[in-house]
Amino acid sequence: MFIKIKSTNFVDYIGYLNKNKDMSLRLGDIAPDFTAQTSSGEIRFHDYIDGHWAVLYSHPADYTPVCTTELGRTAQLSEEFKKRNTKVLALSVDSVEDHLGWIKDINETQNTSVDFPIIADSDRKVAELYDMIHPNASQTATVRSVFVIGPDKKVKLTLTYPASTGRNFFEILRVIDSLQLTQEHSVATPADWEYGNDVIISPSIKNEEIAGKFPKGYQEIKPYLRVTPQPNL
Repeated sequence: MFIKIKSTNFVDYIGYLNKNKDMSLRLGDIAPDFTAQTSSGEIRFHDYIDGHWAVLYSHPADYTPVCTTELGRTAQLSEEFKKRNTKVLALSVDSVEDHLGWIKDINETQNTSVDFPIIADSDRKVAELYDMIHPNASQTATVRSVFVIGPDKKVKLTLTYPASTGRNFFEILRVIDSLQLTQEHSVATPADWEYGNDVIISPSIKNEEIAGKFPKGYQEIKPYLRVTPQPNL
C-alpha cells in the first residue's frame, strides 16, 4: 500500500503530532488527507469527498463475523447515505486481494452488493494517522472507529466501539441528519431526536428574532429551552 499526505496544511499538524504522541483528532479538525489502495482502486481521500459528507470507519481485520455484518448493513443502506449526500469509506488492515474475496462473502451472506471502497491498510499508516489503534485494547488491531466528515473536510463526529460490539448504522444516519440540519439552521437536536421531531432553538437567538427565523412558531418551556418544529420540513 502506498500512502502519502498531500495537503500542505498538514505539515504543521504532523510536526505537532510527532511532538504530542497522545494527541488524537478532535471535532473541528481538518481530516488528514491520504492516498491509498482500496478495493475500488487508488483514491485520494480529500478528492473522494469532493463536496460530499463522508463516513470513514475501521475494522480489525477481514473475514471477521461482526465486520461482515457491518459492511453488509452499510451496503444495504446505500440509498440512505446517498439521500444524505454522504460517501462511505471503510478500512481494514488486510490486502486488496483479501478485501475482494471478503466482499464476495459479504454479498453472499448479507444479501447485498458492496459498492464502496475498502482501504487496504496493511502497514497501518491510515490507522495511525486517525488514531484507530488503541494499545490498551490491542497493540495491532484497529478499534471500530467512526469519523463523520463534512464537505469542508472537518471532523464533525467521532465514535469508538470495542472490537466485540457491532455499530448501529441507523444511529450514524440519525447523527448525519442532525449535523446537516444544525449546520443550516440555528437549532440543536434534543435527546433521542429523530428526523421530523421538534428541535431546540439556539440560545443565541433572541425571542424577538424567532418569528423571522422560525415561522412555524415555538414553545418556551424555560427561557433557555425553546422548541420549534423541524424548520426544513
